[in-house]
Amino acid sequence: MKSLRREPGGEIGIVMNRIFTAAVFGIISLLTLLFFSVPRSLQAAEVLTWQQCVGEARKAHPDLYSALAAMQQAEADRRITKGQLLPQLSAGLNAAQSGSSEKNIASFSALSWSLNAKQLLYDGRKTSRQVAAYKESEKAAGHNYSAVSADVRFALRSAFTDLLKAQELVGLSGEIAERRKKNVRLIALRYQAGREHIGSLRKAEADLGESEFEVSRAQRGLVLAQSRLASALGRDEHSPIRVKGSFTASDLSAVKPNLALLAKNTPLVRQLEARRKAARYDLDAAKGAFSPELYLTSSIGRSSFDSLPPDEVDWNAGVELSLPIYGGGTGRARVQRAMAVVSQQNAEEKSGYLQVFDTLEESWKNFVDARQYVAVQRKFLDAAVERASIANAQYSNGLVSFDDWVIIEDNLVSAKKQFLDAGADLLIAEAGWIQAKGGGLDDQ
Repeated sequence: MKSLRREPGGEIGIVMNRIFTAAVFGIISLLTLLFFSVPRSLQAAEVLTWQQCVGEARKAHPDLYSALAAMQQAEADRRITKGQLLPQLSAGLNAAQSGSSEKNIASFSALSWSLNAKQLLYDGRKTSRQVAAYKESEKAAGHNYSAVSADVRFALRSAFTDLLKAQELVGLSGEIAERRKKNVRLIALRYQAGREHIGSLRKAEADLGESEFEVSRAQRGLVLAQSRLASALGRDEHSPIRVKGSFTASDLSAVKPNLALLAKNTPLVRQLEARRKAARYDLDAAKGAFSPELYLTSSIGRSSFDSLPPDEVDWNAGVELSLPIYGGGTGRARVQRAMAVVSQQNAEEKSGYLQVFDTLEESWKNFVDARQYVAVQRKFLDAAVERASIANAQYSNGLVSFDDWVIIEDNLVSAKKQFLDAGADLLIAEAGWIQAKGGGLDDQ
C-alpha cells in the first residue's frame, strides 16, 4: 500500500501560510485600534516649559500683533501731520496740439511746464500742536501694547497653571482610585468574615465609583486644559501638550511695595495720561484755527506756442496770507468739543488711577493670602497622611470603627485635593499681581 506523504509545499504549507498571514493582519489591526482608542491627552505630547511658552506667545499671539499695528498707525498719523511743516513741492507739464479742417486756419502746438514750492511760515502753531498731540497718541499706543502684553501674560500663565494642575490631578485621581480599590477589597474580606456589615461595603463601593468617575473627569479636564493653552499660545492647531513646572511662586517679596507709585507707572495709567496730554494739544490746535496762515510761495515755469522746447523761463516768488473771518461757527464748535474731550480725559485718568490702585491692593492681598494658605494646607496634608496611616493599622486590628476610619480616609483625599488647589491658586494669584503691576511677556 502506498504511504501518504505531504510535501512541504502541499496543503499543510498553504494552511500555515494563511494562518500566519491572518495572525499578522490581526496584530496590525489590534495595534491600530489600540493607538486610535488611546485618549488624545495620553498620546505622545509636546513638553513645554514656561520660558518656551512665553517665547512662543510673544511671537505668535494675535492680540500683540493688533496692538503693534495700532502703534504703527499712530506713528504714521504723526508723520503725516509733521509733513505739513516741510516744504511742499509740485511739478506740472501740459502739452497740446490743436488744429482745424478749414484750410485758412493753421494748426498750432502748446507746451507749458511749472515747478511750484510752498512753505508754511505761520499758522498760530496749529500744525505743530497737532504733531505734539499725535506724538502723545503714539505714546498712548505704546502703553496700550504694554497693557495688552500684561493681559496676554496673565491668560498664558493661567492656562499654563490649569494644565499643570490638570496633569497632577490625573495622577492624583488615579492614586485615589487605587486606594479606594484596596479599601473595597479589605472591607469585602471583613464582610465575608462577618466583621463588617453590608452598609460599610456599599459605602466603600460608592467611594470607588466616585473615584473612577473623577479619573475620567480629570482626563477630560486635561484635554480641555491642553486646548486652552494652545489658544493662549496663539496656535491654530490644538495638539496634545504637556508642561513642566512646579507650584512655587517666584515673586516672593515680603514687604508691601508703594502701591501709589506702582499705580502711576502702570501701562493703563500712563496710557490715560498720554491721552489727556494729547487732548490738551488738540484743544490748543483748535484755538489756533482762528489765527492767520502765512505761506512763502514760489514757482518757475514756461508757456510756449509753436516753440519746442521753450526758450524762456518765467518765475515768481511771494507770500500768501489767509485770515479766517467767518466759518459758520465751526471753529468755535471745534474748540468746545476739544474742551469737553479734555474734561473727559481728566476724569478718565483719575478714575483709571483709582481702579488700578484698588486692583493692586486686592492683588497684593490675594497673593499674600495664597502664599500663607499653601503653608497651612501643607500642614493639613501632613497631618492627614499620618492619621490615615495610623487609622489603617487600627482598623485592620479592629481598634476603630468603620465610620471613624472612613472619615479619616475622606479627610486624606480632601487634603490632597485642597493642597493641589492651593498650589494652583498661588500661581494664579502671583500672575494676577504681576498683571496688576503691568508686567508683560518681556518680564517673564
